[in-house]
Amino acid sequence: MRIPLTKYGWPQVVIYPVVLLTVMIVFLLSTQHQLGLGPRLIGAGLLAVILIWSLMFFRDPERRCPSDRDLLLAPADGKITDIETMEGPPPFLRNREGQSGSALRIGIFLSIFDTHINRAPCNVKVEQITYKKGKYKNALNPHSARVNESNELNLIRTDSPQDRLIVRQISGAIARRIVCDTAEGRELAGGQKFGMIKFGSRTELYVPLRENTKCLVKIGDKVKAGLTPLVKYEIGE
Repeated sequence: MRIPLTKYGWPQVVIYPVVLLTVMIVFLLSTQHQLGLGPRLIGAGLLAVILIWSLMFFRDPERRCPSDRDLLLAPADGKITDIETMEGPPPFLRNREGQSGSALRIGIFLSIFDTHINRAPCNVKVEQITYKKGKYKNALNPHSARVNESNELNLIRTDSPQDRLIVRQISGAIARRIVCDTAEGRELAGGQKFGMIKFGSRTELYVPLRENTKCLVKIGDKVKAGLTPLVKYEIGE
C-alpha cells in the first residue's frame, strides 16, 4: 500500500517524529514528580498534535487530474490572493514573435495547513529553471514575490496553443526550502508533480493574454494543484 507522504519530505518525515517522540518521553519522565497526571497528559497531547501536523504537512494525496488540454490547472493548493493583468510581462513571455504584449498573473498562497506539492499546469516542456536567493517575507503579501527566495520555471506548452508560461515557486516567512524535482529539457504532463515548498509559501502562474483566454477563478477561491482549472482556452467557442 502506498504511504501518502511525499518523497520530497525526506529526511524530515523521519527526523521530526524521532525528535518529537524523544521530547515527549523526556517530558513525561522528567515531570512525573513535579506535575500531576492531567498537565502531563495535556503537554504530551500538544506534542502529539505537533507530531501529527508535521507528518500531515508532507502528505501527498493521489489525484486524478483533468485531461482537457484547453485548461491550465492550479500549480499549487491554497487560496487565490491576487489576479493581475500585466502590461509589461516577464521577458520570457515576450520573447516569442506574435505573443501577446500582456499577461495574466495568478497568485496562490499556501498556508501551513495546505498540501505543498507543486504540479505542472498542463502538458509542458521545461525551457529554463532560474533560482534566485532572497528574503523570507510573509508570502500572503504579493510584494513578497519580488523580494523573496524563488525558483522560476519557464515552460512551453506542448499542446496548441504552444504558449510560453511561467510557474514561480516563492518561499515565505516560514518556508526555508524550495524543492524542484525536474530539469531543463524535460517534459511534464498536466498535473505531474515537480517539487514542493516546505512550510508556508506562494506559487504564481503567468499566462500570456489572448482573446480566447478566460480566467476561471477569483480572489478568495480555494484551489487544488492538478485539479482546479485556473484558465481556459476557449478554442472554437
